Amino acid sequence: MLLSVEALRVSYGNIKALHGLNFEIDEGEIVCIIGANGAGKSTLLKMLNGLIRPDKGRVTMRGKVGALIELGAGFDPILSGRENVYINGQILGFSKNEIDDKYGAIVEFSELSEFMEMPVQNYSSGMKVRLGFAVAAQMEPDILLIDEVLAVGDLGFVIKCLNRMGELIPQTATIFVSHSMPMMARISTKTMLMNRGSVDFYSNDIAEGIKQYIELFEAPERINQGTGEIELLRIGIKNPLNKKFEYNKTVVLKTFDDLIVEVIIELKPSVADFDLFITTFDGQLREALSSSSRSFCEPFSNKIDNIRTFEIKIPKLVLSTGRYSLTFGAVDSNTKQFYCRVTNSIYFTMSAIEITWATSYVPGEWKELKTIGFSERDPV
Repeated sequence: MLLSVEALRVSYGNIKALHGLNFEIDEGEIVCIIGANGAGKSTLLKMLNGLIRPDKGRVTMRGKVGALIELGAGFDPILSGRENVYINGQILGFSKNEIDDKYGAIVEFSELSEFMEMPVQNYSSGMKVRLGFAVAAQMEPDILLIDEVLAVGDLGFVIKCLNRMGELIPQTATIFVSHSMPMMARISTKTMLMNRGSVDFYSNDIAEGIKQYIELFEAPERINQGTGEIELLRIGIKNPLNKKFEYNKTVVLKTFDDLIVEVIIELKPSVADFDLFITTFDGQLREALSSSSRSFCEPFSNKIDNIRTFEIKIPKLVLSTGRYSLTFGAVDSNTKQFYCRVTNSIYFTMSAIEITWATSYVPGEWKELKTIGFSERDPV
């Protein structure tokens, strides 16, 4: 076991920053720590990196520790990038000769060859992250601690870092703090949900950890946008149990249920032809699915009746478990100007047949084929 924490407690005066923490991490494991701001995530990493002393408990760490906790943490701003590489390498326990052997790979990975003689105080935040991660990753630590620092990097470098972490996984125990659920779901082998200094959830069930994290936060309020020439008066979702529309109650749908939405709108005389649309978003505000009336029929025309009722049906809904919001909108058929867009107009809960954190769950068709002429030496 590379990292073991027993009955850990850290306090700031009367505030219990960490209390009752118990967990173990072995090589090949990446534990992603999630939780709201102030949950104790960064405090835990700082304590593991020796920046904070615990009040109580035991921490056992075997091997070299590489940490990327804060932008430029451990860098001397006056010294150059090259000098900081050698200082950080020595802090990690490597000799000058070992750092000499790694220096070229560090510079190449960081993509900062033109800036290595420049004082670090002149680096941008992204450049500091590049250099810090390059040192921590290329030195191949036994334990790697990473806070939410990759968020400032460009997409290309983030992908590069994730690929490098994939190479380190077999021989490294990694703790990764993140607010990005897609990144967390991609790389972690376990998830730890922290809340008010303690661990509420610790498991290899990534989907359940993310679900509990999202449930910590209240749903966003309704937002009205547009010219106001079309107004949403009422919106409801049909309950599959009683076949009635629910307007103020959250409907629970199961995999392959139909999502049936009823909307009642009021139009002003200035409206001519218009199209309607609905879009659903998951708990991470990612678009899950959308539908437009323009895809199914000609634009709707304004009539004498200024109040109109419409029904939208999405058959055999396939989404992952979780809470979803629905945005309703109406646009001018020609100019595409919003007459009305109501974000978070109504919510529904999905109970999927399988636990997954992907936006949708698709069973697919599975069958086993007979294996012929395969050798373990064949390339994958």
